[in-house]
Amino acid sequence: MIVRYPQLLALAALAGCTAPDGAAEPETTAVVQPIPATSPTAAPVPAGPSTFAFDGQLTQGGWIRGQVPAGTRTADLDGQAISFDANGRFFAAFDRDAGPRATLTAHLADGRILTSPVAISPRDWAIERINVARTPGGPTEAFLALRRPELARIAAARARNSMSDGWRQNFIWPVEGRISGRFGSQRIYRGEPAAYHSGLDIAPGNGVAYVAPADGVVVLAAEQPFTLEGNLVIIDHGMGLNSAFLHSSRLAVKEGDVVRQGQLIGYTGATGRASGPHLHWSIKWRAARLDPLLFLPPR
Repeated sequence: MIVRYPQLLALAALAGCTAPDGAAEPETTAVVQPIPATSPTAAPVPAGPSTFAFDGQLTQGGWIRGQVPAGTRTADLDGQAISFDANGRFFAAFDRDAGPRATLTAHLADGRILTSPVAISPRDWAIERINVARTPGGPTEAFLALRRPELARIAAARARNSMSDGWRQNFIWPVEGRISGRFGSQRIYRGEPAAYHSGLDIAPGNGVAYVAPADGVVVLAAEQPFTLEGNLVIIDHGMGLNSAFLHSSRLAVKEGDVVRQGQLIGYTGATGRASGPHLHWSIKWRAARLDPLLFLPPR
């Protein structure tokens, strides 16, 4: 018995050969199934801009919100690490004493490094020059014994990251009232500068309710008045941005509370070192002190 393989017969027919027993085989047509060609899968193109995209208040004590370049692994502003979400959105800010230029830097997954210069406009701060010497002396050891644990709690609270999205919101006024002190103002005693005012003072009266200017998480709520800040509450808005509210007569929140924009958080007062009832509101991003007025709509 002769076993004929269709593949061999097809090749023989194409070559004009006959079957081994001399008998002519009928013509056959070889049907060859095509083999799908394989090609390398193209790498997904990272979503996002080709460089930094941002806007905001590009001035001393100001801030920016934006998006890092596509494919960014890490980013920083003049060496200060910038956090960003899954969509590459970030927040960064400039200290009251920031210089005229800063640089955003992104380290990409493909090894490239992208930089973007940022021009920072100067501010004309309210400076009061006093032709007398500063009062000599400093804090006593008894005061420092009380103060050191308070400063440690404040630093620990500001270092927390609650993953809040409050940093993305347009802030609102925490309370309406007369502005009794502006951020950045400073006294200079015969050429020796004192510490500048680190926040915005609003004086609506004593015991007036104030609210959260943006979403956040309460990371500090003093059970007892602090030596300088009095009844203090700090709210983390996420991305390293936080608000502190000082001198409250009493608080309406506790540590760990999630607060929403416009939610009651306390009542104005004069606890701690205060010359009268008011709300002192300060904002920080990382170590940079910021001007709350630059977050607010005009009145």
